[in-house]
Amino acid sequence: MKKIEAIIKPFKLDDVRESLSDIGITGMTVTEVKGFGRQKGHTELYRGAEYAIDFMPKVKLEIVVSDDLVDNCVEAIIETAQTGKIGDGKIFISDIERVIRIRTGEENEEAI
Repeated sequence: MKKIEAIIKPFKLDDVRESLSDIGITGMTVTEVKGFGRQKGHTELYRGAEYAIDFMPKVKLEIVVSDDLVDNCVEAIIETAQTGKIGDGKIFISDIERVIRIRTGEENEEAI
């Protein structure tokens, strides 16, 4: 099993969710986050005053899938979230040792 963490632009969330649903992903955790990378923030004008936005708003998706779904899941995220502009985000993939569904006690693939 793998955990896929994807940091994407907030306006792409619904499209990515639909794309993942189409390939059989039935659950995910979504968190509103802020951060910066090469984009380095930007400046905005508010009531005549200019101020710096150092951390850009992003959305973090966390999805745990079986090993055979990882490539399809990553491909769906990239195709849907990519705008071709700086700040499209990143995808991190890590191993998951064990999953337990609290309600039933099911483990691993049965729990996801």
